[in-house]
Amino acid sequence: MEAKDIRLGKAKLEDWKDLYVNIWSRPESARYMLWRVAESEEEAKARMEKSIVWQEAHEAYTIYEKESSQAIGFAGMTEIRPHVWEDTGIALGPAYVGRGYGKQVLRLLMERAASLGATEFICSARSQNTASKALIASCGFSFQYTETRTDPRDGTSHEVEFYGFTYP
Repeated sequence: MEAKDIRLGKAKLEDWKDLYVNIWSRPESARYMLWRVAESEEEAKARMEKSIVWQEAHEAYTIYEKESSQAIGFAGMTEIRPHVWEDTGIALGPAYVGRGYGKQVLRLLMERAASLGATEFICSARSQNTASKALIASCGFSFQYTETRTDPRDGTSHEVEFYGFTYP
């Protein structure tokens, strides 16, 4: 799947270094996600192997910047009910935030869900994640509800806001 500046594709083993440098080693990238920062290249290589297996079996993708051909992040979605799809996260390395890439990724996921018969698409973001909430709103989503969740990394509670988009 392609947009103006990015391409979504399935992970390859050689992507490990790009993802390690661009996102997995970056605390600011993990801040609102449910994964921990990779502490070493070895850990990144192992994570890459798991990512390949995961992406093969799910609607999950590596994000590639077209200009540089680098792996710069990942994104995915899952069908939570018949014809209702939900994002499972969009993560871009900090050097690639603010360039419109997130919007391109979300639109590609929405298009993919529509091609799979979606009538509704759900996105969520932690309440304090203003950038993600702005992205979601810019793609035509409407606020639905807020839910308290527990971060499995450290046991802290946080609020997650859910937004919906109904296909015409």
